[in-house]
Amino acid sequence: MDEVLKVLALIGSTREGRAGRQVGQWFAKQARERDDLELAVADLADFEFPARYPARATPGMTAFTSEIDRADAFVVVTPEYNRSFPASLKQAIDFAYDEWQAKPVAFVSYGCRCAGLYAVEQLRVVFTELHTVTLRNTVSFNLFDTGPDGGPRDEAARQSVGPMLDQLVWWGHALRAARRARPYVA
Repeated sequence: MDEVLKVLALIGSTREGRAGRQVGQWFAKQARERDDLELAVADLADFEFPARYPARATPGMTAFTSEIDRADAFVVVTPEYNRSFPASLKQAIDFAYDEWQAKPVAFVSYGCRCAGLYAVEQLRVVFTELHTVTLRNTVSFNLFDTGPDGGPRDEAARQSVGPMLDQLVWWGHALRAARRARPYVA
């Protein structure tokens, strides 16, 4: 196999009092136990984004799109707010375009009762438009069933990280090899 796959975990909520940072840290700990990927974490709360989409990219936008460009694959950590994903996440996704193309995207979602799955289904539509490959397997759990480490208490949900990352690594290597062999045409 090629060199290690560069995976970017993107924490999509910026709300005060959010669970996103803890969920993202839990996921990162699980992912860093693997030796077939190199994980970086980008928390949207740490970026300076403009309130309106400007005519020219700001330094915060450029820093974010550079992170997207460097990655071979993505894991989006998203809550479900009112049956959808956060506006902060949509804004950040839209700052990049070519940087997303022909790369795989996986999801870690959380929410009340529906485990963030409505957010994931809407994100699949957005990422399809950006020419990514979204993975079938997700890590999804009820926010009311979160353990002290920020992850799910449910053992099945905890165990779903491995198969999801197995798929992400497979797709990441396949798509990276394809991009190197022939430039992607959007």
